[in-house]
Amino acid sequence: MWFVLALLSAIFAALTSILAKIGIEGVNSNLATAVRTVVVVLLAWGMVFLTNAQGGLGNISRKSWIFLILSGLATGASWLCYYKALQIGEASKVVPVDKLSVVITLVLAFIFLHEKVTPKSVAGCILIGVGTLLMVL
Repeated sequence: MWFVLALLSAIFAALTSILAKIGIEGVNSNLATAVRTVVVVLLAWGMVFLTNAQGGLGNISRKSWIFLILSGLATGASWLCYYKALQIGEASKVVPVDKLSVVITLVLAFIFLHEKVTPKSVAGCILIGVGTLLMVL
């Protein structure tokens, strides 16, 4: 099931890029990011109430709060940079560079989460990096 959800995530991310590139035309990138964020917030809280998960809010640990807030700040910074890049660059070049986050995530997971480094993961990182360079040059 995780693979289906991850694949759907990729499809929605692709749609996000194309729809954003069209929608951001003539709009300040920060304003566009704010509009997108409001929609995401409404959707996320809608799902919380739809699944009756709001009761778990009080059970979130202090550590989880800190890391969720930091993750939110990183997401916001990412979106602000992404929308500005998308506004001034070509989607076919901005999106592959943005997807270098896969390589960066793998490296950070190896360092901070002590996830296993395998020949397959190293090869994948190299291929993604080289593929990104080929797409943007």
